[in-house]
Amino acid sequence: MMYFEIGDHAQLTHALKLLCMRLTAENVPEGTVFDSKLVVNELVVNVLRHGGGRAFLRVRLSEGELLVSVRGENDFRPPENSRCSPVCEECGRGLFLVDAISSRREYSKEDGITVTLKVQK
Repeated sequence: MMYFEIGDHAQLTHALKLLCMRLTAENVPEGTVFDSKLVVNELVVNVLRHGGGRAFLRVRLSEGELLVSVRGENDFRPPENSRCSPVCEECGRGLFLVDAISSRREYSKEDGITVTLKVQK
């Protein structure tokens, strides 16, 4: 399991680098490493932007699944249903991408946003 407290984009960049290195060392396919990096980036940026303060990231690889949990310091709750915003808008596609890539997305007050990605080795 990997755990990070992320307060800014520099710390996010460092966490993404370590995550990719770890997944590659675990023989996770390159496509899944890329998908994982994209999902983590989108979720953490959303928490930093809308959740205030730091983001708490936990990643666990188990039995063909990658479980990604991201929690913020406040009670920010993402919408249950994502949508793709019009192309001319700056925001509104991140959660849509997360849902398209992941096999499941849940929310709880204790764990924040939890996303499950299938990993084929």
